[in-house]
This record gives sequence, structure tokens and C-alpha cells, in this order.
Amino acid sequence: MFVSAFATENWPQFRGPKSDGKSDAKGVPTTWSESEHVKWKTPIHGKAWSCPVVFGNEVWVTSATKDGKQLSALQINRQSGKIEKDILLFEVEAPQFCHDFNSYASPTPVIEEGRIYVTFGSPGTACVDTKTGQKIWERRDFVCNHFRGAGSSPFVYGNLLIMDFDGSDFQFVVALDKNSGKTVWKTNRSIDYQDLKDGKPEADGDFRKAFSTPWVTKLDGKETLISLGSKAVYGYEPLTGKELWRVEDRKCHSGSAQPAVADGIVYACMGFSRGELLAIKPGEKPETIWTGSRNVSLKPSVIVEKGLLFMLDDGGIVSCLDAKTGDEIWRERVQGNYSASPLLVGDRLYIFSEQGKCAVLNAGREFKVLATNTVDDGIMATPAIAGQALFLRTKTHLYRVEE
Repeated sequence: MFVSAFATENWPQFRGPKSDGKSDAKGVPTTWSESEHVKWKTPIHGKAWSCPVVFGNEVWVTSATKDGKQLSALQINRQSGKIEKDILLFEVEAPQFCHDFNSYASPTPVIEEGRIYVTFGSPGTACVDTKTGQKIWERRDFVCNHFRGAGSSPFVYGNLLIMDFDGSDFQFVVALDKNSGKTVWKTNRSIDYQDLKDGKPEADGDFRKAFSTPWVTKLDGKETLISLGSKAVYGYEPLTGKELWRVEDRKCHSGSAQPAVADGIVYACMGFSRGELLAIKPGEKPETIWTGSRNVSLKPSVIVEKGLLFMLDDGGIVSCLDAKTGDEIWRERVQGNYSASPLLVGDRLYIFSEQGKCAVLNAGREFKVLATNTVDDGIMATPAIAGQALFLRTKTHLYRVEE
């Protein structure tokens, strides 16, 4: 994803311009409520946990009917909050099962000038002209039983649209030509899941599925695609799909949080069952330099900044660790349950609960709550930041919050 000098004005993908949950925007509010600093509040139909993306004067979200039979994309005017396009992209006659905690529209789209790339996993992926609302191309041929619903978001790298498909039946990473939708490369996960019974995968597909979002970063001067599957985190060559390295953790499965990278180290929350955080020095023979198992996040992604790793577990425990050693600096409980990933704005950490509360914390070696804010409904989707505004998606509405 190309990041322009005006990156603070746009939020083009899951977790922002660099896919790291950080914003260098100035003037983002620390306090708000239903009656304070809400520029607009727009109801959004359906059930969807996908995050808003912002480009220019457009805010986009995806949505789905609760039964998963209709999958849509909506364009909202950034200034007024008015819905300008409501596009039915796919109709699905017989949707896969989706766990009630998830939604049929959980993957976040990617937007760039004139185009938005939308996926719902196996049911359909499309490139849409943002001016006309017409599909440029679509793909509906990827076979993957998401088992409890899709969750992984796409990532744009140069002319490639890269996506993870980790289901109970098939597990692979694929790169499409973003202009035509044609497959450029496809790489199957290489791990032996060791979950066979009578020569077939066990009925419980949890041991093979994952929900994490891939992204490309530079490691040892080389562009590397970081992708978390079930029981392993991988490094791939982004232009070819060649596997460069793999680190396994067989105690965990269903990885959801997006890995972080700082100072040449990959930090990966490996998933459910026995949550573990791995700090990995990648290479031809990757080395795990430390592990953590205390209040490890299952869904929210971690943030690493200035040698500190901030982690929010699903039950509301926030931790600050020394990123080099894994030593705990502080660990505190905040109220609520959490699915959305934290955001870092300057020296402030924003966390958003499933009950609609947002705590603003000091992002440093001292735990300090700077503000606590509440909206009317729960937040499952990681918010966006563009300009001086927060774009919050609750279970029912989209907000623009700005002083």
C-alpha cells in the first residue's frame, strides 16, 4: 500500500495507512459522548464487524444481512454523514454457517484513488469503481469453509491484492492482480496440522482456521509478507508467494490478531486454546527470542512503540511489556470486553469495548487513564482516524467524532 504525504487525511485499510494501528494526526479528541463532539451519526443497516475506511471525502463500510444472503458496500459522505451509495454486491443462496459472535461482513475493505477492494471471504471478492459504484471485477470461485465466518482483511501491495484463506478444509494465501482480479500466485499453508482422525481432518475445524490479516513490511532490508495462520506464523516473498520462514506454535489455533513488527522483531499473538505471544527474530532459521502467556490478546492486535509493547486481552486486561525482553512493566484491568484493536495517537492509547466504552490511556511506562467515553452501542470494529476525526462504527451506527 502506497502511503502518501497526506496519509493523516486517509485511513485506507485495516489498522490504518501502515497497517500498524498508529496515527500521527493532531487534534484527535480525547473526550466525547452522544451529546459532545459528534459531528454526525448515521445508522448502518445489517450486521457487520468490518472497519470503516476513509479516502478523500468518502467513508466506506461493508455490511451483510444477519442471515448472510445479501452482502453490501456503503459509501458515506465524510462531511455530512449522508449515505451516497448502498451497493448490493453479492447475493448468496446458501450461506455458510457463521457463529453469532462473528458476522458475514467482518473483513475490512481496502480503498485507494477511484477503487475499493471488498471481500467477504469465500462468498465473494470484488473491485468496485468508487465513482460509479460498478464492479470492475469479481471472484466467487475460492473454495474455503470459514467454519465460523470469515475475518481476514485484504492488503494491497503494488499491483497485488493479497488475502488469507484459512478454513477448516483449505488454507492458503493468494495474490490477485488488482486491475483484473486474476490470480498471480497462490501458496498453500505448509504446516502439518496433525489433527487427522481416520485419515481425515477432525470434525472440529477450529484447529485449521484463522482470521488474521496479512501485511507487508521490511525485515533485514527485504520486503516480507507476514501472515498468521492456525498454529503458525509465516513470512512469504510478496511478489511470488515463496515461503521464506515459518514458526509453529501447536498449542494455539484460530489466530485472529494481526502481527506487529518493530526493530526487526515479529510479535505474534498465536490464537485460542492457550494464548501465547511470540517475539520472533526472522530469517532462514527464525528464532523465538521470548514468549508470553499472561493475558495474551486473542482478537485485538498489539502495538509496539518506542520499545514498549501494548497488549489488550479480550477480557479487558491491558499490559505494557518491554518489547526486547517481554518483561512486564504494568498490567491493569479496564472495564468491558474487547474485539476491536487499540489505536495509538501520539502518546495516547485508545481502546474500544464491546459495550461501547472507550478508554484513553497514557502510552508509556506509567499506567494512567486520561479519559473514559461512552456511546450508545457496542464497538466490534476497529475505528478509523482521518484528519482530526475518529470514525467509530458501533453495532448499529457510524459516527464522526471531532472537536
